[in-house]
Formats: sequence, structure tokens, C-alpha cells
Amino acid sequence: MPGLETLFKYQLSDLGPDVKAGLSVAAVALPVAIAYAELMGVNAIVGLYACILPMFVYALFGTSKQLIIGPDAATCAVIAAAVSPLAMGDDNTRWQLVIVMSLMTGVWCLIAARFRLGTFADFLSRPILQGLLNGVALTIVVSQIGKIFGITTLPSGFIERLIAFPTALIETHIPTLLVAVATLAVTVFIRKVRSKWPSLLIAMVLATTASVLFDLEKYGISIVGNLGDGLPSIPMPDFPPGLIRDLVIPSLNLAVISFVSFMMTARSFASKNGYTVDADQELRALGLANIASALSQGFAVSAASSRTAVNDMMGGKTQLVSIVAALTILAVLLFSMDLLGYIPMPALGMVLVISTFSLMSFRSIFSMRKRNRGAFFLCIFTLCAVLVVGLISGVGLAVLLGLLQFIRVIFRPTDQLLGVDEQGMLHSITKDNEIKPIEGVLIYRFNSPLTYFNVNYFKERLNKHLDNQLKRPAWVIVDAAVSFTHNDVSVFSALNDIVTALKAKGVTLVLAGRRTSIKRWLEKNKINRSDDDLLVVPDIYFAIRLIQSKQQIQIKNVEDRRAEEELKDKELAGTDKIDKFLLSDSD
Repeated sequence: MPGLETLFKYQLSDLGPDVKAGLSVAAVALPVAIAYAELMGVNAIVGLYACILPMFVYALFGTSKQLIIGPDAATCAVIAAAVSPLAMGDDNTRWQLVIVMSLMTGVWCLIAARFRLGTFADFLSRPILQGLLNGVALTIVVSQIGKIFGITTLPSGFIERLIAFPTALIETHIPTLLVAVATLAVTVFIRKVRSKWPSLLIAMVLATTASVLFDLEKYGISIVGNLGDGLPSIPMPDFPPGLIRDLVIPSLNLAVISFVSFMMTARSFASKNGYTVDADQELRALGLANIASALSQGFAVSAASSRTAVNDMMGGKTQLVSIVAALTILAVLLFSMDLLGYIPMPALGMVLVISTFSLMSFRSIFSMRKRNRGAFFLCIFTLCAVLVVGLISGVGLAVLLGLLQFIRVIFRPTDQLLGVDEQGMLHSITKDNEIKPIEGVLIYRFNSPLTYFNVNYFKERLNKHLDNQLKRPAWVIVDAAVSFTHNDVSVFSALNDIVTALKAKGVTLVLAGRRTSIKRWLEKNKINRSDDDLLVVPDIYFAIRLIQSKQQIQIKNVEDRRAEEELKDKELAGTDKIDKFLLSDSD
């Protein structure tokens, strides 16, 4: 428990900032938690259940000093997409499914932490995550149209709802719309005048006060209604266990999505405040927080970026901020339940829409178009997939496309020939520079680890570069540090064929880099070659110096043989002169 050590060594000078930040976090978390519970179709009080115990758990097990855990738009949208078809309209079954899915998500996280899979925080690339979050945001905004306009006849699907909305505007309930617009106006005004005030909480308090004073329900405006007892209570023995099978893949998807967004938030605030976080410990903390949420009848939680930003802005120093926020929400749960039931539904829908806007970042998506068209395409594909085929299927398709893009890069990577400049430094040879190849040497770099499915392409490219040379080189240097990363039987079998083919052409292959590993792999694959066929050296510069030394030795040997031949020619010429002289003297 890293947080426990911090609390044992707590400094009283941090108490003031931590209490202030904790109260501010609770003020932001209260309306958002209730709104996210409504998003999933469960009792609004469940959103409060999902805040209290998870905050306590993360305060003890987490390594981030700023991160606040709680209900998150992306995780709630994933849960809603998974459980709605299985619940078949039964609210009790829906709540049970939410609890079980949250519990399974926590178990997946603990299993991953046990095997130290914290590196899977990078499993979803940033383009996929950007497309996912923007798709989730649009889905949530469109799902709240009915609550804001008071229209009850809209279909549930995203596209179907968009198509039906224009014709359904005639059914708009004006009082409901006025409450939603007033909530938006109050929020925007407070953010303009007092940006540090909890604008959403103030808007919700004003809307709830108006509901109590003017009995808004009699004007046809929906309210949250009875929230039940303050403490969680739900019968679980009657839960059909066969539904667990249908939650395995969705809960695994949820664990991945939660942890990726979780680590992005944790790392960004840790970097800002000058410390690091342990990915595996964070994965364990996330798993325990989700299990705690499920056991307290809540739903899955993740990093709450908006509440974390509030904590950082208010100067929170330690994990005590989470404990103060959890105690504040617990006090509301125990002593203000009756008032929460008067919250108008249009105000709740507008709060959800406003809080969701922080997920939208279309500007960053279009900025990818100039930097990386492949990333831009992947982001747009994820966004469209989430909107068209749904959240779970859309994420699956996006991950599959991302893997295919990665495989394509590995399958057909770029390559280049290298040369040296006037200072003897290695550079890629291009049409735009004056880098020249070394005479008699071809230096080749294949920009991917060699595997069974790209080694033939490696062979083709190497032969093509070799055949394109005006004069066939005697040496071929391959940058082995880039391409020979592991022992692949297919790769070393192909390497043996390459060495044989080069030997027939009078060319020696030199592998530069990973000398110890490659020699061990050659021995394991029983590839025994003489130095005239295959050389393994520490790096490219060493290979160049070795070849130049051999070339100088060859030149010296040629010059020595030439000198010997010239000496022999002179000796023969001298002998001929003597023979002629003796012959003439005899005459």
C-alpha cells in the first residue's frame, strides 16, 4: 500500500490544501456521478456508491498523488452498451449485470497485474483512444437529447436517433427544455465569472431548489425520484449465472480501455508534478478499486480526468484528497437523500452533456492529418466504427485495424543503403544528399525485426540492391542490431541460403551488431561458416574498419606480388643480357 506509507508520514502543512482540494473534487464528482448512473439506466444513487469505496482503496494502493478515481464517461458507455441487450428491460437484472461486469473487470486487472502486464497501457494507440473518446462523447450527447427536449419517442440507436430527431422536435416539452437551457446558462456564466467554482454542482443545486420550491414535476418535468435507502442493498442470489459467459469479452475490453485512459491521466499529472508512477501497481490499484465498487453495489471506475484536474488546480498534495472527497460524498449519501430525488432530469442530462465535452478534441484529430495520415485514418475509422456499429464492436474493429497497420509496417518495412560523409560518419544514401557508398562495400539496413513472414522480403530487397550496383561489391554489411532481434528458425534458415547465394557471387556477408547473441543463435541453428562466407562483428563502424584493413592487406599483397614479379623480370632481363654478351664474345 504505497498510499499508506504517505499517510503515516503525513505532513500537517499539506492538510489545508488537501482538505480544500478534497471538497472541490467532491463538488464536481457529485453531479457527474449521478448523471453517469442515469446514463447506464440504473438508480442515480449507484453513482455515489461508485465513488466512495473506490476512492478509499485507490488512496491506499495507488502511486499517483493527484489522480482521482471514479465514474468515467468511457467506462460507463462501455458498460451500458454491454448490459443493455442482456437486461431485456429488467432494471434489477441490469443493476446485477453492472455489478458483475465491474467485478470481472477488477479481476482481469488483478490477473494482469499478477503477470506484470502494466506495459499493456500502450496497447490502445493514441489515435484509437482519441477516436474512441470522441465517439463516446458524441454517443452520450445524442443519448441525452430526449431528456433535454422532453421527447420520449426517440429510438435508442445513435444513427436512428439522429434521423428521427428533426421530425420529433414537434414533440418538444417547452418547460423541460427551459430547465435544461437554464442549467447550461448558469454553468457557462459561473465558468466565465468564477472559473474555480464548482459550476456543475451550483447549477444542480439551483435546479434542485427550483424543483422543491415550485414542484416542477406538476409541470410535466421529470425528476430523479425515489433513490431508496442511503446504503446499498440489492438481491444477488437470483442472478442467472449463464449471463457471466456473455460478459467475459466485454469486461476484458472494459479493463483494457479503463487502464489505458487511466495510465494516460496518471502519467500526464505525474510528469507535470515531477514524479513517476508504477504501471503494474496502478493496474493492481485499479483492479482493487473496481472490486471495491462492485462489492458496494457500484459500477466500474477509472481515472476521472476532470476531477484529477480540479485536484491539481486546487493544490492537492497527497492521497488524502481522495479520502476527504469520499467522506464528503458519504455524508451526502447518508443525510441528503431526499433532496437528491428532486433533481430534474433535464438538468441531469445537460450536466452529462457539459461534462462530456471535455472528451471531444476534433482539433487534435485533424492535426494528425498533417503529421501522420495513417494515424488520422485510424482515428476517424475508430470514431465512425463506434458510432455505426456500437462501442464494443467499434473498439474491436479499431484494435484489429491498428494491428493490421502494425503488421503491414513489419511485413513490408522501409530499408536504405548507408554511406559515409567526409568525416567518416554513417548516413542514409538518398537523391538529395551527397553521401557516397564505400568502394567495394554495400551497407544495408532493414527497418524491422526479421520474422518468418518478412524474411523473404528481406532477401528480395537485399538481392535487388546488390544487382543494382554498377560494380558488384565484395562485401555486404547488414545492420543486424535493427533486424536480428530474436532467434527465429525461419530467419536463420533463410540466412544460411543467403550466405550460400552470396558466396557463389564472390560476396562475403557481414552481420554488424548483437555479436554475442547472433553467434549463439547461429550455433543453436547449426550454421557453421568460415570467415570468408560470414562474419559477425560488434557494429557497422567495426565492420568498415575490418574490411578496410583486409582491403589494405589485399592491396599490399598484390603490390608485393607485383614487386616480386618485376624483380624476377629484371633478373631474367639481366640474365638475357649476359647470355647475349657471352654469345657475342664467343663469336
